[in-house]
Amino acid sequence: MPSRRSRSSSRQSAASSPRITEEQINDLVSKLQALLPEARLGDNDRPASSGRVLQETCNYIRSLHQEVDDLSERLSELLESTDGSSAQAAIIRSLLLR
Repeated sequence: MPSRRSRSSSRQSAASSPRITEEQINDLVSKLQALLPEARLGDNDRPASSGRVLQETCNYIRSLHQEVDDLSERLSELLESTDGSSAQAAIIRSLLLR
């Protein structure tokens, strides 16, 4: 059980931070949904729930991270098979350092 002091400080920080309204949450969820590829949410005839949008956003971010890792690995393999002093190797190195 949290101590009285930590509960008190939690309440103070929550009270001092501005509250986000349901309208703001809905607006942010709509913006997230607009960033997702349409195929991620399936049926376009009915609006997706906020929970579904958040879940698919997390899944999409994970897939983007995986894609970045895969591409970095492919670039590393390409760099190993390239003359280290060539212009192509310099381009690959610059891409890997981003």
